[in-house]
This record gives sequence, structure tokens and C-alpha cells, in this order.
Amino acid sequence: MHILVTNDDGVNAPGLLSLAQEMRCLGQVTVLAPDRNWSASGHVKTMHRPLRVHEVELTDGIRAFSSDGAPSDCVALALLGLLPEKVDLVVSGINPNANIGHDVTYSGTVTAAMEAVISGVPGIAVSLNSPENHSGSLEYGPAARVARRIAQTVIERGLPPGILLNVNVPYLPDDQIRGLCVTRQGLRLYRDSLVARADPRGRPYYWIGGEAPSGVPEPGTDFGALADGWVSITPLHLDLTDYRSRDEIHAWEWA
Repeated sequence: MHILVTNDDGVNAPGLLSLAQEMRCLGQVTVLAPDRNWSASGHVKTMHRPLRVHEVELTDGIRAFSSDGAPSDCVALALLGLLPEKVDLVVSGINPNANIGHDVTYSGTVTAAMEAVISGVPGIAVSLNSPENHSGSLEYGPAARVARRIAQTVIERGLPPGILLNVNVPYLPDDQIRGLCVTRQGLRLYRDSLVARADPRGRPYYWIGGEAPSGVPEPGTDFGALADGWVSITPLHLDLTDYRSRDEIHAWEWA
């Protein structure tokens, strides 16, 4: 079993190291991750410049690779032949914040797993629902151990074609996590605002700011599961077609 571990926070992120260490219990692990933070990068494919890959050493002394490309670029590089060994599973994370609801369209963590699925390789994205305004280092151990359990099950049972698992873990000790819950995407509430300022030469520039997003803790959803202390496992399909509205729109009289 050859597992590719990647993320969107950069090759030196502590969540990546914790994830890689747990995945090594399941088989051979290769780490190929961005050389910088690509959070909220979405599904990127770099096509107008060359991509560079460098060998690096993680803090535990294990060899890894970094690229100046996006998370999805890293997965594409690995699966298209950069690595001599065939990759059997891609696990992305551990992101320090939850990726729930509409976050999945922005998340580099999730879109790295999407890139795996596009190439026919099972993908798992793992995120930690850490508290807002948390100071100091985060404890990734419980989330990494959850990721290992889920990856072990995927290895044993497989995933349907075109499906990835979006996993979100509550920020709790092992013995306080209530269990695993298969969920659907919930409703994410964004509170973005546009901040307009001027630079020292009087030219305008802008920040997209605002308060941290929240969500609706509806039962059966990713946000609801996290709020109740459960690990949320949401199967995502790359076919975004809305089949119910397709038939209705097909019946429209198109000018």
C-alpha cells in the first residue's frame, strides 16, 4: 500500500507531519506538499509556468518533497509519474480549520483529494475543527488517529468511483470524540465584508475580511455532527449535476 500525503498549508505544517506519521502505520508513505500556504486556493491546475520539486526533510527526519505548485498540482505530479511507485491512496491534511458546507469549493485540502479521484485514486481530505482565536500550537494527534482508522477502512473496502471522503474532526481528546458519523454537507454562513484602504501613494487596495464563518447545526450535516462531538465523514461526488432541476430546465422553451 502506497499512500501519498499532501496538504494546503505547506510541507512544514504540523498537521501534515502528524498525518504522515499515522499513515506510515498502514504502508509506504510519500509526502509531496506545497512549499507555502495555499489555503482557500480552490482547485488549481498550473499550466502557464513550469513546476519545481525539491527534496526536503521533515522535522522527524523523514524525507519529503515540496513543490511550488498548488495542492492539486502536487497530487497531479505524483500521479502522472513523478513518483516511480503507483499511488494507491491520497490523504490530504490535516487542515487546522474545518472544511464544511460550501468550504469544499474553496479548500485546497479538499481539492487535493478531488484531484486524486479525477485520476481514479481514492482520496480523503482531513480537517480539524479547531476553536476560533486559538493561541499556541494545536493538538493534531486525535485527528491523525481518526484519519488512520478511516484510511484503514477505505483500504479494506474501497470507495465507489468518483467519490472522495471529506472528514472533519472535532477538537476534542480521543476519549471525548463520540464516534464517526456519515453526514451530508451543511449550510455554511459566511460573514465576509470588503475593506477598502489606500496605500501610501493614495492608490486603493482591498481586503476581503469579516468575521469567521459559522453554520447551521442541523442534524445529519457536517456542521451538526461537529457541534455534537462527532467526526463528520461526508462522501463527495465530482458530478455536480442537479438531476432534479435538469429535467425541469430541459422543458423550458429556449429562445
